[in-house]
Amino acid sequence: MGKLAVRALRAVLVVVLTGTVFVQALMVWALVSGSDPEDGSLPLTPLRVITILGIGTAQVALVCVWRLVTMVRRGTVFSHAAFRYVDVIIGAIVAAALVWFAVTALNAPGQRDDPGVTLIMGGIGVAILGVALIVLVLRMLLAQAVARDVEAAQMQAELDEVI
Repeated sequence: MGKLAVRALRAVLVVVLTGTVFVQALMVWALVSGSDPEDGSLPLTPLRVITILGIGTAQVALVCVWRLVTMVRRGTVFSHAAFRYVDVIIGAIVAAALVWFAVTALNAPGQRDDPGVTLIMGGIGVAILGVALIVLVLRMLLAQAVARDVEAAQMQAELDEVI
């Protein structure tokens, strides 16, 4: 991975992380100020709490991606230490799906006349879980690469002994 690609990715990660912290701070401020609508519409407090938690899952994943990019840059990504970050990313994605399902459940009573919205939102939650499964498959590929790297190191050590 080239220096330009690493810098570009890190710049994107910083911008996204900064933006999420800003939105999260606004949500906390709105939560503390307690400005829920009193016209009988959907209460905003649960949605704000869920939004804060959902943004937190994204932030956890962003930090783990940063760490993995650092490992790629150092050439140490094919090690057992990388599994910790990939596992946390998978957990963050699953948590994001659960948060999305909570939003869907909160929104569902208001969609009695149009249940298609709830079905679409449920489908989006399933798609988020699908992303977690894709990352799990990539984790398995990383495991195979680490195993091959260990095997290659052992073979190199044996070859060095012979020579």
